[in-house]
Amino acid sequence: MSDALWLTAAAILTFVGMGWLALAMELHWGQVMHRPAEAATRTRRLLRVLGTAALSLSLLACLMADRPSMAVLVWVMLLAGSAVALAMLLARRPQVMRALWPLA
Repeated sequence: MSDALWLTAAAILTFVGMGWLALAMELHWGQVMHRPAEAATRTRRLLRVLGTAALSLSLLACLMADRPSMAVLVWVMLLAGSAVALAMLLARRPQVMRALWPLA
């Protein structure tokens, strides 16, 4: 696979992983799903595991695209960019994040 595909996969995995970790928080779950957070304890635990796995896979994708010193830098920048993008999404259109967890 080319470097561009690995980096695209890393960016997507980082965004989705950050989104899942955000949905694992009670406040964001209630904001996005319009449901009480207490009813979704098992789901939120699963979201934490999936979010962590997606972020780990995004690091692996970055490592596949470039040498380790550059890959870690790119990964950290992807983490920061995804966090900012998700914060803006949660502030303006939280209902869009339902696409990250259609099972709810």
